[in-house]
Amino acid sequence: MRILHIAPFNVAGVPISLVQAERELGHESRLITLAPHPYGYEEDICLRLPFADLSSLHFVKKLFSAPARLQVTNVHKIPEKIPVEWRPRGQGEKWLIRFRELLWGPAVRRIQKKIDFWHFDLYQLDGGLEFFRDGRTVRALKQQGKKVVACYTGSDLRVRGVIPEIDRAVDLTVTVEFDHIYFHPRIHPVFFPFFPERFEPIRAHNRRPVRIGHAPSHRAAKGTDEILKELERLRKRAPVEIVLIEGLPYREALRLKSTCDLFVDQIGDLGYGINALEALALGIPVATSLVRGFSERFPDHPFIDVTDGRIAEKLFPFVEDFRLRAETGRRGRAWLEQVHDARQVVRRIHRLAGMEE
Repeated sequence: MRILHIAPFNVAGVPISLVQAERELGHESRLITLAPHPYGYEEDICLRLPFADLSSLHFVKKLFSAPARLQVTNVHKIPEKIPVEWRPRGQGEKWLIRFRELLWGPAVRRIQKKIDFWHFDLYQLDGGLEFFRDGRTVRALKQQGKKVVACYTGSDLRVRGVIPEIDRAVDLTVTVEFDHIYFHPRIHPVFFPFFPERFEPIRAHNRRPVRIGHAPSHRAAKGTDEILKELERLRKRAPVEIVLIEGLPYREALRLKSTCDLFVDQIGDLGYGINALEALALGIPVATSLVRGFSERFPDHPFIDVTDGRIAEKLFPFVEDFRLRAETGRRGRAWLEQVHDARQVVRRIHRLAGMEE
């Protein structure tokens, strides 16, 4: 197949991971992003459109957007009516978006001509957005009988909601965030795409103190303050060294993570993230809160479940027992390879879309 992904940014590297997996499966797959992500994830076709980068958007949102769209939290606030539908907040935001899209039009038309835009077999909107908020591109694709998938990748569905014109037009809606099942009535969860073979598992160490890592990208979203309090409680009971991995370049953060014996991802309602997957790939047992319903649906998961917040109590047996850490680490790596492999994720999306048997 010829597959085209469109994403505002390469959030968490998810869009490019899906593209890479599709290429490995023999498809011709491309990714158009509107602007580069500040973390420097790999790009394919990056339009570098004005007023699309995250820093300028945040400044604009402070002026025009509802305050709720700017809040980062680890607690669910599920509205009575789902999905939440995005609408411009007042004339100021409406005019700004019209002006921005007027500027974008020529660049969009150029890239559409360059890559033969209208002749792909499958179109995937990673983040649930296309170039324009009125969904004109998706509507045109549907008029041509094209298959269009919306794939939600982060806080987009929780905070912004769907673009109504796009949500009504797409053939399939999927998400790599399990908690999104509570924010959209027709969404299909798929596992976060990951390449386990890019990580070499470390050998478990029978040492003291036991090193416990935590790597918050945003403290409020991870529940970091409460996690650190629990780890301090644990340190009073057992020989533990807390390894806080924060504000470091990716390679340095990964190096520090690889020196840990245990890892705590997050607490709250959002479920585990890429930090947890990297730790599993390294063979490190991971403690995390899990989304309501996850354990029932996937009872064979390898996580140390701290949804109840009792991190110190739950980790104590793992601090004391080297063999328990080693076995849990091996099981975590095997589970990751089984369910999170990016190629398996892509195949599931294609099956759901009716593009693969």
